[in-house]
Amino acid sequence: MRSLKIILLSSAFNGLTQRAWLDLRQSGHKPSVVLFTDEATVCRQIEESAADLVICPFLKDRVPQQLWSNPERPVVIIHPGIVGDRGASALDWAITQQVSRWGVTALQAVEEMDAGPIWSTYEFSMPADVRKSKLYNGPVSDAAIYCIRDVVEKFASDFVPTPLDYTQPNVIGRLRPNMKQADRTFSWHDCAQFIKRSIDAADGQPGVLASLAGGQYYLYDAHLDSRSGMPGKMLAVQDDAVLVATGDHSLWIGSLKRKAQPGEETFKLPARYVLAGQLDAIPVLDGSIVNHPFNEATYQPIRYRESGHVGELTFEFYNGAMSTEQCQRLVAALKWAKARDTQVLLIKGGRGSFSNGVHLNVIQAAAIPGLEAWANIQAIDDVCQELLTARQLVVSGLTGSAGAGGVMLALAADIVFARAGVVLNPHYKTMGLYGSEYWTYSLPRAVGSEIAHKLTEECLPISAFQARQMGMIQDIGPRCPREFSQWLLQQASGALTDEKYAALRARKASMDLQQIEHCREVELAQMQRDMVHNRQQFAEKCRNFVFKRKTCRTPQRLIAPWALEREATLIA
Repeated sequence: MRSLKIILLSSAFNGLTQRAWLDLRQSGHKPSVVLFTDEATVCRQIEESAADLVICPFLKDRVPQQLWSNPERPVVIIHPGIVGDRGASALDWAITQQVSRWGVTALQAVEEMDAGPIWSTYEFSMPADVRKSKLYNGPVSDAAIYCIRDVVEKFASDFVPTPLDYTQPNVIGRLRPNMKQADRTFSWHDCAQFIKRSIDAADGQPGVLASLAGGQYYLYDAHLDSRSGMPGKMLAVQDDAVLVATGDHSLWIGSLKRKAQPGEETFKLPARYVLAGQLDAIPVLDGSIVNHPFNEATYQPIRYRESGHVGELTFEFYNGAMSTEQCQRLVAALKWAKARDTQVLLIKGGRGSFSNGVHLNVIQAAAIPGLEAWANIQAIDDVCQELLTARQLVVSGLTGSAGAGGVMLALAADIVFARAGVVLNPHYKTMGLYGSEYWTYSLPRAVGSEIAHKLTEECLPISAFQARQMGMIQDIGPRCPREFSQWLLQQASGALTDEKYAALRARKASMDLQQIEHCREVELAQMQRDMVHNRQQFAEKCRNFVFKRKTCRTPQRLIAPWALEREATLIA
């Protein structure tokens, strides 16, 4: 197949768009990104690019008529629904109605939203009790990549897409309205499972609006619990979550967003932060791994178990963000795990992102954000320090995608494994930060100084496949999360004797702790300038991220050379 010039038109360079960009490049094509800013700019960028094909992996805006009416260059929408499904709340309805099967459809853009002819579709069994973000980043993302590959192959063979025909018995999807808060509403007297499903279906955005502690809040990150009490009453606090009684049992609510007043903007935060001052009379439970045996069915953001000579520590922080206090809890857990009589320490993420570094929302909410950022970066450095100084052989498992300090946290281990399909962003510059987490030691150690410099300066995502080629990770495991966990434990169990890792074991034995601490000191001196003194506009970039400010242009690093050359020729 010839190499195609493909525009990825997207509302944001999100995880799926990054996966599509990486996958197309690996297949020999030349993708270029256009972020949807305003209609005129988007039309000009695409019309002037001479692209062969436009694919929209994540588009909230309507495709302008000027683009979809061009018969020579189709615009293909990746819709997270089965054939015939239409509307912006596809996943919300699928979770709410507990469908048994779902899918992704690639359809051509036409005047009517999601009603164009079909290029490709891929269906999957719907996971039980799944939250929207996990569904989107897992089965939906995998199905979308299948459809994008299929579209590209069909485009190269002069394929004619199939018109959407609701008279066909296999077309069972339907147009659904945008889900509103009235469709999501619940009573605390309802059963916990029903309430959790409502919250799961609104995960990420927009959350479910509900009354709690005398106020109105959007709820996120719900976990079932067997305890009971008066419905709507807060029963306990553990780590950052509050336990709320329901009609039968109770739910841990991990994150909240206060309902904004007119003209006000609010954002998502750990529940305990939002309800600060209203929890004085609520019992605080100890969630430490010292007193709580491993149990996947209960709320345990940090959990630990042993299998032979391997101690496995799992940490699961919402959206992969790690606040100062979360880092401190993880340090305490690591200290305890390191004192156990084990030979291998396996650290892994949970069901979402592995880690994205410091918690920008908590930083933004602080009285002095720069000082909170400074405390947060030192706390996550402490986590990395515990890994670097462990007597055990440390193995990290990238269960989900990772960015910035989250990548470097994984690299503090001696051996790194990744689940197939994860995307890594090993850079800090786009947030106005020099970076820390011992990156000036761990990244060059893994890939060499030249590639380390390139990764941190270019600020582009890399796939697990690329990371393995570079030496950043040692191997890639199954895409299925449960299969990956089993595979990861097997790899960790054999790491002490496997000859493939002999050089890594020897490297650990010859570590220069003085050099490592010097790297930390140099990094923190730079980070103090960035976080406390705002040298590279970190404060503004953090605020824009937290308040989800729309970009005013597509970053130059995401525009392929062929698109830039065309634009330069037209200007000349």
